[in-house]
Amino acid sequence: MSDALNELGAHIELKRPDCVLGWEVSFGELNITVTPANIADFIEFMKTDANCRFSTLVDVTAVDYPERAKRFDVVYHLLSMFRNQRVRLRIKVREDEMVPSITSVHPSANWFEREVFDMFGIIFSDHPDLRRLLTDYGFRGHPLRKDFPTTGYTEVRYDEVQKRVVYEPVQLTQDYRQFDFMSPWEGANYILPGDEKSGDKNA
Repeated sequence: MSDALNELGAHIELKRPDCVLGWEVSFGELNITVTPANIADFIEFMKTDANCRFSTLVDVTAVDYPERAKRFDVVYHLLSMFRNQRVRLRIKVREDEMVPSITSVHPSANWFEREVFDMFGIIFSDHPDLRRLLTDYGFRGHPLRKDFPTTGYTEVRYDEVQKRVVYEPVQLTQDYRQFDFMSPWEGANYILPGDEKSGDKNA
């Protein structure tokens, strides 16, 4: 399998040097880094090339690396029934950079790209209907960014007095914000209820 993937990677790089920035086979999978501007054209090539035929789009997602100048990796997973193989494509983009939509090549990318836009805030140019998919219309922020607070910014609840849904800023109680960072897995020196029996072999 590894030899076949190496041959495939070399073939793709030879055919599309204008798109491929690099590739590697790791953990039994072919990973290709692609130039963002050519992603739609490259995926069209992966779909139609006689030696590839990666005609099924499995997923489009993203990964957030806040410390990098090119903050996001947009990741595409493709499947070839012809080769019985999968491939992972990756492009690196800045926070303010738009990514070309691939809906013209794979219409199924429509909702995948909407989800990435909703969760990460990445904008796909030429998308036919780019709007939030999983969060509410008035939602603020993008939940899968690493700098998004786990509690969010807004609390949504039904108010019995007003008989309607209300939006309020999140207010955490003091008890919720107190954390015990001494994990029992790291050798805490206190004894939890029931732990006193663990040292008694006769119990």
